[in-house]
Amino acid sequence: MATLDVRPRLLDALSALRDRVDATRFPLPLPGAARARRSRAELLAQLDDYVVPRLSAPEAPLLAVIGGSTGAGKSTLVNSLVGRRVTEAGVLRPTTRTPVLVCHPEDRHWFSGRRVLPHLTRVWMPVQDGPQGPGHAAYDAAYDAPYGMGGGRVGGGAGLGLRPGPRDGAGREAGLGGGSGGLGGGGVAGAYPARGFHGEYGGYAGGAGQGRYADGYADYDDYPALGGLGAAGARAADYVPDEPYDALVDSLRLETDPALPRGLALLDAPDIDSLVTENRELAARLICAADIWVLVTTATRYADAVPWHLLRTAKEYDVTLITVLDRVPHQVAVEVARKYATLLEEAGLGGVPRFTIPELPESAGGGSGLLPASAVAALRDWLARRAEDPVARAAAAARTAEGAVAALRTQVPALASAAAAQHSAAVRVAQRVVDAYARAEERALREIAQGAPLAGDALTHWHCYPRDVAPGALLDALASSLATLLTCVVSAADAQIDLASQRDPAAEATLPPPDAAGVAGRAGVAARHWRRCVEELAEEEASVAERATPPDPDAVAALAVTGLLGGRRARTAGEALADMLGVQGALRLRERGGRLLEECVRRVLDAEQDRLLAPLDALDIAAEQQADLIAALSVLRKEHPHAAAWPPARHASERRER
Repeated sequence: MATLDVRPRLLDALSALRDRVDATRFPLPLPGAARARRSRAELLAQLDDYVVPRLSAPEAPLLAVIGGSTGAGKSTLVNSLVGRRVTEAGVLRPTTRTPVLVCHPEDRHWFSGRRVLPHLTRVWMPVQDGPQGPGHAAYDAAYDAPYGMGGGRVGGGAGLGLRPGPRDGAGREAGLGGGSGGLGGGGVAGAYPARGFHGEYGGYAGGAGQGRYADGYADYDDYPALGGLGAAGARAADYVPDEPYDALVDSLRLETDPALPRGLALLDAPDIDSLVTENRELAARLICAADIWVLVTTATRYADAVPWHLLRTAKEYDVTLITVLDRVPHQVAVEVARKYATLLEEAGLGGVPRFTIPELPESAGGGSGLLPASAVAALRDWLARRAEDPVARAAAAARTAEGAVAALRTQVPALASAAAAQHSAAVRVAQRVVDAYARAEERALREIAQGAPLAGDALTHWHCYPRDVAPGALLDALASSLATLLTCVVSAADAQIDLASQRDPAAEATLPPPDAAGVAGRAGVAARHWRRCVEELAEEEASVAERATPPDPDAVAALAVTGLLGGRRARTAGEALADMLGVQGALRLRERGGRLLEECVRRVLDAEQDRLLAPLDALDIAAEQQADLIAALSVLRKEHPHAAAWPPARHASERRER
């Protein structure tokens, strides 16, 4: 018999792997990236919601998640297994929106905290009277009304206020209306003391009421006392919903009932084929948190693709699985059951327990909306045996947990491969940009050495200098020409990058569009800054020149800039500069100004390169993601007692077909 291995080192290895998976990112829109993101989310959900909690607390109750398609009768089945209405049933799409978890009162502490499904905030619902108990008619009549309204949903009408309910498993009075800790809407005796979501929000309150107590469970530390809006409530609620309760998202409604055996919890999940994407995703996550998967389908939908995808996933994880064929007409019950069994056999699931529930009128349960006890007796007994027998319970939990851990053998390498593809694409894009700007720098320095900036308006100013053009005007023209050259070089580099990046989704998603105007402005600022630096150097050299008449610093700067940017065309500028400063002074100024010019070019090009790469750098696609995942998986395999029996990795083509 399989048993759960709960060695601390195994839990440490799982936690380390979980952290590595959480740190992995797939931001680039590469082929397979969307699938990798979904796989990452599913794997984190599996680890957070089931594997780590189950291995950390092997004695915790079994969680059986009731999942299936829209209209399959999941909620009615849960209500019938419990023996009273705990979750809303109907035919609207989608019906179940907020998941409902039902457990024995003494098992409440296992699910009220963040041990399982930590992403869902808890809403506590105390036990109400059963179908034959006092107040059940009022409960049913008010069930569909929104919270916070007069005569509210779980409560008496305005001014009515039913008597306090009996002490439930939590040990506190919980009535169906006003009175001690009662649930209810508006009215002289109504105050709704629902538990705050882990203390993050307040309870949902009824209208003006006079409930004697604001909190029917005030002694539980994990659920703070939150009052109604009534005149005699202890405190005002922090949050009052303006929509029906089942429309609330990211919450898990808790119910307790002593009719359920200890060691078993039922969870009514949203529809796996819901029209609402969030519901489908939540349903998948809830199923991954289950010890027992209970798939509910009907006589008309048992061959649908969505439930079969769920069945194949269950087989892949080797989970404890049972199927319920619901709403089967008596006339075709044998034929439908036979065909369904054949499909399961062909899928390798012939050993999965199957239960058939006949199609029954709503009045069959005495008008309560429940199925007769005999219709669900076999399923209830099967679940009860697993919950009450420690050996069977451990075996059911161990099989699912072991299957989930073993499934990491194929899931983690797939994520590692996708992470490697992300890093490779990021490196490819970055290298393309770096190479283009390296060539741009070589071109800029080469053209400057050849005197390319001394052209056009700058050349005209030089020819007219000094007779018709002042030094300042010549410097302005030369700085503008240098900025134009840098702008052209950057534009050419961007064009090369754009051409090389065509049909590259990573580049299209990360590289910003060309910014010609911005480049021109930034290049102009850099060129003028370099000019001012040369002017300062010229003033310094002019002040130490050994001449009877100190040279004009502006004229020195104009000749120095012309010589640095003009190449051979400006040979006469160098000769004139030597006459003004001396040979050593002219060489010294030219060397210092040349270094500043190279720094200016590199600073402009580096800034534009960084601007292009900034969105990619912000994604922080680390090179070690793949290695970290594989290393963490290797540690887990070493610690897992059945590593040798892990299933072989699927071939890539098999994964695509699946």
